[in-house]
Amino acid sequence: MNTFNTYSDLTRHMERLGLFHMNLTLDRMARFHREHGRFSMPIVHVVGTNGKGSTSRFFEAIARAHGLRTGLFNSPHFVSPRERVRVNGRMLDREEWVELANAVMDTPGGSDLTYFEFQTCLAMLAFERHDVDVAVMEAGLGGRFDATNVFAPGLTLFAPVGMDHEKILGPTLEDIARDKSGALHAQSRAVTGPQDSAVMRVYRERADSLGIVLDSAESLAEVPPQSALGLRGSHQRENARLALAGWREFVRMAGRESRSEAEAEGLRRAFVPGRMQFIDFGGRTLILDGAHNAHALTAIKRALDAEGLVPDALVFACLADKDFDPMLPLLQSLTPGPVLVPGLDNERAGDARALAERIGPKAVPVSDIAAALGSIGPELKTVLVCGSLYLLAEFYTLHPEFLTPQP
Repeated sequence: MNTFNTYSDLTRHMERLGLFHMNLTLDRMARFHREHGRFSMPIVHVVGTNGKGSTSRFFEAIARAHGLRTGLFNSPHFVSPRERVRVNGRMLDREEWVELANAVMDTPGGSDLTYFEFQTCLAMLAFERHDVDVAVMEAGLGGRFDATNVFAPGLTLFAPVGMDHEKILGPTLEDIARDKSGALHAQSRAVTGPQDSAVMRVYRERADSLGIVLDSAESLAEVPPQSALGLRGSHQRENARLALAGWREFVRMAGRESRSEAEAEGLRRAFVPGRMQFIDFGGRTLILDGAHNAHALTAIKRALDAEGLVPDALVFACLADKDFDPMLPLLQSLTPGPVLVPGLDNERAGDARALAERIGPKAVPVSDIAAALGSIGPELKTVLVCGSLYLLAEFYTLHPEFLTPQP
């Protein structure tokens, strides 16, 4: 019997589950996996604090350029949950989402899943239905208890770890690394991008305890300096190298061959909205970036400096539960111009006026993203928009055309 007859029925169910509701165990996911039966497609798990979304997209694009049928699960979404599940680079239509959601609910335990778990299971059913050659699963905020961690991937890629979600994962970098190291599994392979030395100690200890190899991306791949990347910013070269190293390990394990021209094509075609995305917006340049912690803000500052770019203005907002103090000096260094602080329509959002006061005298609170962009004078030609993925979501809701690559 169908639980959902329409996509609207489904979205109402997901809203009831609550986007921010978490229950950190793998019991519900393990039951779903057990009741459904083991998924047979190869799984590549991408874990980290910053860069895991870009790494996932680079890997998926490289695989697709080699002719593989790909599945990609990533989060969060900006406008529609359908953005989270893609087969061969395309979202599934609403009717298929309803069919897959009913299949999730028909599996014993499906009705007990949290928001993220529900979508993780839906993605796996989609990839099974479309008989993908590889499923690229981006973890949510953790590792050990992340819903994506129940499927025992053959390959795990570790993007850089930084301070974020401390209230959930722990107050220190080692605590966060320890949680993410829980994504390592016996009889699997793993590759890591550059990490803080404290993070690497935790990862090495975990890998040694399992008797598995943890390779560094640097030892497996190099992105030629002349290679064009679909994602802009100097930090993306490390994400691209991690994806390329992971791909080469994947084909070695699968007995396939990698072709340099297809590798280059995949790196060039990868696209993620909101990752140092430059758009022409009414005669000015907007730089949209999801940087929402000190680690990510450092990366975008370095990327802007590398291109000799100093934004004329900044639009910034962040959630109230973020550790703002380490971000403050970075924010103040990003632009000599005004900082517009819009309110966010989000239950976790802080007060825009209080945030503006903390930033300093050049910060001005405004009602929303539209008001922020509308209040910037015509002489300010380059504007950086960052601080929260939910801020970008509000922009893309108003301008969904920028969710796809522009010609």
